[in-house]
Amino acid sequence: MKKSISILKKISIPIAILALGMLYFNLNPKSFAYFPKCPFYSFTGLYCPGCGSQRAFHEMLHGNLWVGIQHNFLIILALLVIFYKFYVFFHNSFQKENTVKNILYHNAAPWVILVVVLSFWVLRNIPMDPFIILAP
Repeated sequence: MKKSISILKKISIPIAILALGMLYFNLNPKSFAYFPKCPFYSFTGLYCPGCGSQRAFHEMLHGNLWVGIQHNFLIILALLVIFYKFYVFFHNSFQKENTVKNILYHNAAPWVILVVVLSFWVLRNIPMDPFIILAP
C-alpha cells in the first residue's frame, strides 16, 4: 500500500506538468478567459513580477523564445533555476557520491533571488526608457 502511494507521488508531478504544458500549448492565455488574471494588476494597475508569465510560457512552448522573454524577462531566471535543479538531480543520480553541490541550498541564494525579483518588480513599473521594455 505504501509503495503504491510513493509511486503515485512520483508520477503525479510529471503528469501535472505535462497536462499544464499541453493546456498552455493549445490555448493562448491572451485569447481565452479561462486563465486567471493577475489580482495585483487588477487592483493597482501595476505589474507584479509574474505578470506576463502565462503568455511567455505559451510563446516559448511554440518556439518563440524572444517573444516569450519579452512578456516576462524574469522567466530567464526561472528557467535557469529549473534547468540547474534538473542538472544537479540527474548528475547526482548517476554518481555514487553527490559530486555537485547545489548552490541553491546556500544561505544567500534565497536572498539573492528575492533582491532580483523585487528589483525587477520595481523597475518594470517605471514608465520611462529603458524600463518600459520590462513591462509585459
